[in-house]
Amino acid sequence: MAVKRLQNYINGEWVDAQTDEYVEIINPARMELLCECPMSTKADLDAAVEGAVEAYSDWRNTPPVARARYLHRLIELMEDKFNELSVVQTREHGKTIDESRGETRRGIEMVEVASGIPTTMQGFNLEDIAHGIDEYAIYQPLGVFCCIAPFNFPFMVPLWFLPFAIATGNTFIVKPSPRTPMSQCELFDMLDEIGLPPGVVNMVHGGAEIANGLMEHPDIKGVTFVGSTPVGRHVYKKCGETGKRVIAQAGAKNFIVIMPDAEIDKAMVSLMSSFFGNTGQRCLSGANLLVVGDDKRYREVVDKFVSAAKAIRVGDGLDESVQMGPVQNVESKQRIIGMIEKGIEEGAKLTLDGRKLNLVGDVPEDCFLNPSVFENVTLDMTIAREEIFGPVASILRAGDLDEAIDMIHQIPYGNSAAIFTNNGKWARQFQHDVVAGNVGINVGIVAPMAFFPFGGMKDSFFGVLHGQGRDVVRFFTESKIVIQRWF
Repeated sequence: MAVKRLQNYINGEWVDAQTDEYVEIINPARMELLCECPMSTKADLDAAVEGAVEAYSDWRNTPPVARARYLHRLIELMEDKFNELSVVQTREHGKTIDESRGETRRGIEMVEVASGIPTTMQGFNLEDIAHGIDEYAIYQPLGVFCCIAPFNFPFMVPLWFLPFAIATGNTFIVKPSPRTPMSQCELFDMLDEIGLPPGVVNMVHGGAEIANGLMEHPDIKGVTFVGSTPVGRHVYKKCGETGKRVIAQAGAKNFIVIMPDAEIDKAMVSLMSSFFGNTGQRCLSGANLLVVGDDKRYREVVDKFVSAAKAIRVGDGLDESVQMGPVQNVESKQRIIGMIEKGIEEGAKLTLDGRKLNLVGDVPEDCFLNPSVFENVTLDMTIAREEIFGPVASILRAGDLDEAIDMIHQIPYGNSAAIFTNNGKWARQFQHDVVAGNVGINVGIVAPMAFFPFGGMKDSFFGVLHGQGRDVVRFFTESKIVIQRWF
């Protein structure tokens, strides 16, 4: 049978890309060929932008209430296809089916919040700023925006932006990750079905050429990006050079602090999900476990953590009994193994070696790793400082909370940080002092709800306004101030 080739969605139609270059999309759990993704050309991109520009005027003048009704229909379709959407994510990415269901649910929540745009887009006013003169602010859309999406949450991340962009009256272009493009094809099938006017939403597959083309195109008003810090810095710089608005949510090296009074048994499920959920391929994943306490307490925490990590069932994510799937591709596995070897070389103790596979069922080993845990890690080691983006945990020690916070601040990232404690004073000090955009108190995965901004500081974020919530509504609009007097 011929292998399915994905198409672009441009100006309300599914169209073949103007290219002969395609990349294979492989199920990492089974090493099966799923489809081929086109590496689109500048001509494809120009067609998408042209369609979005043409659609903007009418869409911008569509009342917000009417725009929101399209999103209401999209929510219904997403609920109807909930399981189908989740299965696609697991097949192309490798995450467990339960994790995919969580991703689908979060995606739906984004659309639900965006559908409230008649309220969230409201401006403000003041009567009689001077005698007989009134002043008010209104928020207006700007034009064409885009999303350069990551591979690790292929369905959800574009939904941090797309529904808010079109609800506020802009038109939008998505460039999915060429590693996991199928989820967005499913989304755009639904966007097509709800009957949006042609050109309001567009999708162009491709790699760096298309990403740079979006950042350089004069008709693109702003760029949203989620990915690594080096690329995020490039996106931020390039958008600055071309005068575009930008949200660049980047990499992470997240700390989880375990205080002496933390109820470690109750915390363990949360810790396992944080460090090894999504196979560690998450910008909110725990990376460095920082234990505060004496030798006895340290040993208790480490032994329980390693025991729980060793018990995680690894295999095909479509198996309901599996708790961790493969990493997304062979290259990722080799890169992670290289980081493990670097940790050993620099003197850390590999207490649990995830290179020794223990898998559920008969699956090829190509993309699989079991959880790894390092002890005796210090801040000068590569594994403590650089993002691994895989199922590898590093355990460090601190004498007290002040030292723990200081250690966190020595790392250039600031995406999230969490503390486990029953002491309110410690919790408040941590919340107040730690420089991180998302802070957890007895919460291991600090993932903001759709109606709150997705925080990020230091090298984890470039920009001013963040994705989700009020921030993203402001990002997609400009304030216009009107001062009026009638004689």
